[in-house]
Amino acid sequence: MNKPHISVAALIKPHWSAQDREKVEAVIAFVQLIMNDHNFDEVTKQYGQNSYKQHNRTIADNIEGVVKAVSDLVKTAPEFSYDVKRAFVDGDYVIIHSHATLKRKHRGDDTQGFNIIDTWRLENGKLVEHWDAVQGLSFSMRLYSLMVGGKVRNSNGVF
Repeated sequence: MNKPHISVAALIKPHWSAQDREKVEAVIAFVQLIMNDHNFDEVTKQYGQNSYKQHNRTIADNIEGVVKAVSDLVKTAPEFSYDVKRAFVDGDYVIIHSHATLKRKHRGDDTQGFNIIDTWRLENGKLVEHWDAVQGLSFSMRLYSLMVGGKVRNSNGVF
């Protein structure tokens, strides 16, 4: 499968400090590995020892929770991918705005897939907390969100 690659260079803003770039690079490395490469063993190896608090109520805490959620999705949608459109840095927070699609043929089609805003909090260069907001773009994706969005798997709240 042709796996998309996220270009960090295309996201960098001229006013970012070296620390800002490092934070964005850390988030993009994680997103590339899990969302595009689907290399769940490597994600667990690199990030599994870190504390990771999840605020998406349908995903369990820690790296194991996000690995399970994405790996379950990839079983039914092996062409799932993330196209990061924008990145923002605010202190210890990195925010990315992405277009996620389930099928390769939908990449670049903004009527398909999901519009997603992810926010991570980093401590000492490590991803320690995550929030997201997900908008289904097509009718089928809005319906999918309703069907899978019910079970609460952590008690962290969305804020």
